[in-house]
Amino acid sequence: MNSYFIFAMLQAFDPPLDMSQDMDICEDSHVSHTHYDNQSDGRNVCSGHSTSSSGRMCCSKGDHADCNEQSKVVETAKEMTTNEEEETEGPIEYKTASCPGKLENREETNQSCSNDFTDSNGNASSPACDWLDPSIQLNVPLADVDKVRCIIRNIVRDWAAEGKTERDQCYKPILEELDALFPNRSKESPPACLVPGAGLGRLALEISHLGFISQGNEFSYYMMICSSFILNHTETAGEWNIYPWIHSNCNSLSDSDQLRPVSIPDIHPASAGITEGFSMCGGDFVEVYSDPSQVGAWDAVVTCFFIDTAHNIVEYIEIISRILKDGGVWINLGPLLYHFADLYGQEDEMSIELSLEDVKRVALHYGFEFEKEKTIETTYTTNPRSMMQVSFLPCTL
Repeated sequence: MNSYFIFAMLQAFDPPLDMSQDMDICEDSHVSHTHYDNQSDGRNVCSGHSTSSSGRMCCSKGDHADCNEQSKVVETAKEMTTNEEEETEGPIEYKTASCPGKLENREETNQSCSNDFTDSNGNASSPACDWLDPSIQLNVPLADVDKVRCIIRNIVRDWAAEGKTERDQCYKPILEELDALFPNRSKESPPACLVPGAGLGRLALEISHLGFISQGNEFSYYMMICSSFILNHTETAGEWNIYPWIHSNCNSLSDSDQLRPVSIPDIHPASAGITEGFSMCGGDFVEVYSDPSQVGAWDAVVTCFFIDTAHNIVEYIEIISRILKDGGVWINLGPLLYHFADLYGQEDEMSIELSLEDVKRVALHYGFEFEKEKTIETTYTTNPRSMMQVSFLPCTL
């Protein structure tokens, strides 16, 4: 069931992502297609409908060939399906602002499953393989498997009714603060809010719903692919069932807790009443928002579980201070679990780890004034039925 959802997500791109480059074994060229009768919509994963999109690549570093290869991964998403009874303001725009890494390009493909076919317009499409057939083995590094499992847990946090408790702990205080700080928002000229580390996009969407021009920024391809699918390709609330805790073998109270399905999304994003200008920008925060065009561009910056992703947290704070307008607001919530703290011996993985006290000093140095501060206890992508609950005590600024 999880694989069905994942492959449907990958096939939503135009052209659909081709997994044949990562294939190890395809024992039978005439593989029998497995039927998934428990899916009410009956859609074929491998021949899923895709629509055209016009992605824009702006490569700030690296080889242009590498960037173009990646353009099929993060593209301008298709226009959202809208509900005629609900008012929406056009598609959620996806921009690829930088090329943070290279994709492995393997030339060895299996002939039985890698032959492209063309449609009536002569456009190449993905091979007509049933990628869920057990005879097909994809060569996926374990580190990437862990990232996919992490994404599945993040889907629950952002797009499931089961994740509402965490969203209320983390997102609700931010939204209430924004609402109070910008009480007289104009529909003709709404305030602009940037959400670095936007993940799967729920917080950025909720900020847009409040009446802000909201832009989410995300570095992870995994997050961008999934957020694009949920925001732009889901057609109704509860369209998909996934099993997010299936790989969590510890601290389960019962088998049914581990094996329970979760329905996603809890709302239809295209019918959420977003403000015109809502977008997602893919790229490294430092590279994208160090551009001179970003100076003084934002009325508010919201960081939720983000600033500890920095190699250099001082650089993050400096950039936030620079891109805010005079009198702009920075709202931060999250711990200081520095992501690169334990990567010893890697010369390119610098990590500056400041205490909260020192983070405050740096913020003051760059011109911030503390208006409100409080401690909130929250979890992060935690199974609410697990015997072990890990809580953070982050501060809002």
